[in-house]
Amino acid sequence: MLKKSLLTLIIFVSLMACTSETKSITFKTIEVKTAFDADISVLYDVAEGTNGVSTTINKHIEQAIVESIGLDSSLKDISTVLKTFNKQYVEFITDFPDSALAKWELQVETEKTYQSDDVITLAISVYEYQGGAHGNSHIHLLNINPKTGKIFKLDAIIEDIKGFESLAKTYFIKNLTQKDENLKMEDYFFGEPFHLPENMGFSDDGFILLYNVYEVASYAQGYTEFAIPYDDMDPYLKLY
Repeated sequence: MLKKSLLTLIIFVSLMACTSETKSITFKTIEVKTAFDADISVLYDVAEGTNGVSTTINKHIEQAIVESIGLDSSLKDISTVLKTFNKQYVEFITDFPDSALAKWELQVETEKTYQSDDVITLAISVYEYQGGAHGNSHIHLLNINPKTGKIFKLDAIIEDIKGFESLAKTYFIKNLTQKDENLKMEDYFFGEPFHLPENMGFSDDGFILLYNVYEVASYAQGYTEFAIPYDDMDPYLKLY
């Protein structure tokens, strides 16, 4: 079973565990060096090679980055998205020159946090600032099938999702108790029932559940994440 795993971008130090089967899939980091008017920094991983698996992996990475930046949904590639972001900034400071002091920012970074025969996991972190009181950040976790390059859906990783959700709720409450923030679970979910986060994956410390900013609680709470030990996850994991 997957005893080694993904480490999230926020609080865990990533380690790579490769076997001979997946060592053929290697990654390199690309840095976008184009000069922009806005403060734009982009570093992202791509799978090397021209085989079908590498091509599929890179397609999913680029698509996830583009969607995470969240501009026009018709934009399909990173280069076009960055140019569009910069163009919007230039148009903005042209119309409102006094706002030029609050320079727009776009920071994108990925990290391959886990690799094995069963799964390759990448964390995609995006931070955007377009004026105002604060910027917005988002982390997206990709769980990739190293044999096909496709993205695993939750039901390919977890069985008995209702049972797993009950377990996750228990650990969510336990996490709140450990943080000692005098908040109840209902405060995080705005009075609604507990629900699983959009982003989950593997780490050396257990199965990670990551709630992005605004997904639960207020902006001030930031990211919310916790790990469920594998001893408790064993009945629910399909990838062993």
